[in-house]
Amino acid sequence: MIRKIIHIDEEKCNGCGACATACHEGAIGIVNGKAKLMREDYCDGLGDCLPACPMDAIHFVEREAAAYDEAAVQASKRKKQAEAAHAAHAGGCPGHQMHRFQREETAQAAAPAAQPSQLGQWPCQIKLVPVNAPYFQGAKLLIAADCTAYAYANMHSEFMKGKITLIGCPKLDAVDYTDKLTEIIRGNDIQSVTIVRMEVPCCGGLEHAAREALRASGKFLPWQVVTISIDGKILDR
Repeated sequence: MIRKIIHIDEEKCNGCGACATACHEGAIGIVNGKAKLMREDYCDGLGDCLPACPMDAIHFVEREAAAYDEAAVQASKRKKQAEAAHAAHAGGCPGHQMHRFQREETAQAAAPAAQPSQLGQWPCQIKLVPVNAPYFQGAKLLIAADCTAYAYANMHSEFMKGKITLIGCPKLDAVDYTDKLTEIIRGNDIQSVTIVRMEVPCCGGLEHAAREALRASGKFLPWQVVTISIDGKILDR
């Protein structure tokens, strides 16, 4: 049948996964770093994924496609819920699962000198910081997940030094930071934005909020995303 269905422009897609999260039917997945329509019959044509895409990579087209199959969608949801319940019993989502890391102790001739903090302002929580604080003028902005400073040993010297640091956890705060970050970026002379997140899926909310804020601000700023593994390594930057 000819019907309205989404089309994903893989050239524009940055693989952030925001569309997959927004799709309540589970029609979209991430394959080789790109969003992909996995099941035509799962796409209801309502387009919840369109506004979630920070790259404007998703549009409607009318073409030959399988009809929307609500029964299949509901069956898939029940299966995923059962799998999630099993995962919770086995240790929960990746962000909750327990790990113990074995660190090698290296002999040192003398105790290392204490390193000075590189925190450039207070408060630093996204929820608490005023959007018009004077230290935002001319600032290089670091938006970091709460856990990154504990996981990555050189967080202060490598990422926080010379920047204004904002921290948050969308899972614990249960809030969307997009609007506040948009106000900060739009209303101040921000020079660049660095996003440092953990590898766990829940950190995707922080990255998505920062990306959306950059887009909504109407500014074109240098920016990058750095992902830290749970055992303290840089996975990509």
